[in-house]
Amino acid sequence: MGRGKIEIKRIENSSNRQVTYSKRKNGILKKAKEISVLCDAQVSLIIFGASGKMHEYISPSTTLIDVLDRYQRASGKTLWDAKHENLSNEIDRLKKENDSMQIELRHLKGEDITSLNYKELMALEDALENGLSGVREKKAIFF
Repeated sequence: MGRGKIEIKRIENSSNRQVTYSKRKNGILKKAKEISVLCDAQVSLIIFGASGKMHEYISPSTTLIDVLDRYQRASGKTLWDAKHENLSNEIDRLKKENDSMQIELRHLKGEDITSLNYKELMALEDALENGLSGVREKKAIFF
């Protein structure tokens, strides 16, 4: 015997609504995984429940950014504007600067210095001597 059809409208009972949400969420996530595997489709599914909790599925063969870029191209809708692009470039620049500073900090600690050439070692020595003299000056003020 098949199931009876239900009227698609908001479920008033909050307990029943939560149970239905949980079951249907799990069902749609399962279907997203299945269509991704069976049909080699690129799937991205994001669900925000009434509580604000997020559930997601993204095909293993893609990333959310790739799916959103394809959506933007196919639909003609603008998801990213120049402001977002500039922020993305700024984030990339800051990540590179952070990496550079982390390397420099390791060098100042005496780590990974075998790869440095003579000029870089001399600059590192000067930086350490300047730092040491600054510490000595501050120490002299207190004592």
